[in-house]
Amino acid sequence: MIRLNIHEAKTHLSRYLARLKPGDTIVLCRRNTPVAEIRPISAPVVRPRRLLGLAKGMGHVPKRFFDPLPDDILALFEGRGE
Repeated sequence: MIRLNIHEAKTHLSRYLARLKPGDTIVLCRRNTPVAEIRPISAPVVRPRRLLGLAKGMGHVPKRFFDPLPDDILALFEGRGE
């Protein structure tokens, strides 16, 4: 068990977390009075890898999408319209 005052924990938290092993506990203290515990989680959270290109071929962008906007809609974007 490691006892740390909050100021020490704020200053060197990453150093203490690197030393933390299963079964260890960091006790955070305010003026030497315990207020919280930090313990390692039992199993690290593993996120599945995102695969790129899974939706390939599922959508279509028509050629007219790239045409210039009509003047009335363009005016709205530029703050000139109603």
